[in-house]
Amino acid sequence: MRDVARLAGVSVATVSFVVNDSKPVSPATRLRVESAMVELDFRRNAVARALASRRTRIIALLFPVLQHRLSDNAARFFTGAAEAAAELGYTVVLWPEPSDPDALREFTSDGLIDGVILMEVRLDDHRVDRLLAAGTPLTLIGRTRDPSGLDYVDVDFEGMVELSIDRLQALGHREFALLEEVERADLDGYGPVIRVQETFHAVCAARGLRARTLQCTPDPAGGREIAATLQEEAPEVTAVLVLNDRAALGFVSELGRRGVSVPDDLSVVLVASTREVSEAADPALAVTLLPAAQLGRMGVETLVGRLDGTLGELRHELVMGAFLEGASLAPPPD
Repeated sequence: MRDVARLAGVSVATVSFVVNDSKPVSPATRLRVESAMVELDFRRNAVARALASRRTRIIALLFPVLQHRLSDNAARFFTGAAEAAAELGYTVVLWPEPSDPDALREFTSDGLIDGVILMEVRLDDHRVDRLLAAGTPLTLIGRTRDPSGLDYVDVDFEGMVELSIDRLQALGHREFALLEEVERADLDGYGPVIRVQETFHAVCAARGLRARTLQCTPDPAGGREIAATLQEEAPEVTAVLVLNDRAALGFVSELGRRGVSVPDDLSVVLVASTREVSEAADPALAVTLLPAAQLGRMGVETLVGRLDGTLGELRHELVMGAFLEGASLAPPPD
């Protein structure tokens, strides 16, 4: 730093202000200092900075990989978070949460990270209790049963379901089904699934629409199997909401093989999915897009705001992705 100060013609303190961004420096002075840093190959030492400030400027994304696959949507969450963190002077690390709960306590207690963004949240999530007990700053991408004392950003699953039903009901549909992933013990209490289920049945009941739930494994084979079940056990259904995008392609393909036309015989809407999944089907499916990158960014901005003391009241925000019409919507058959 003394060498940089000498070359730039400033004090060592001024170099420190530039390196640590701790006090305002005029643009001309900052340029001289940064030019001297480049010429001398001087680089900020993150470890030294962390020791001096007691902050590592590292935040962790906790993602339970044992229960949830690393999908394209997960990658979008990570990308949005990483971009926002870089803009704010932080680094994001992906922590594939271990099955051993004690590992979570060890990870957060050694001073390696400044805070945690918790993903794939359950209604009763033990991870929240453990992080709060450890005094670890955290933000949720998702919601617990009672998130009133926590910062969170989340997908507006309720709004997505109601919008999908609105579009289908406006076309005249009254017989609905929800296609979701088969129940798994390791996903018990998973917030998105429960919110979609509850909203789907509540909205249909309030509007006098008939509704049933179908479940299958999260793969094309499961989709093909449930298409056969639907045709055999519930031929009256004319509209299906799909919360199982890995099964969606097999579902639509098997319907066509059985002579059921989408959308002439059956209208289909993907809930919280992607344009890529929609366009891979034939025909392209209507879809409410999951705003994954936006939520990853919002999660980082919320946590950093809390760490830096710039965020006032608790942040409780729901985001609903755009609705793409696709080619899978039509009035029900006579």
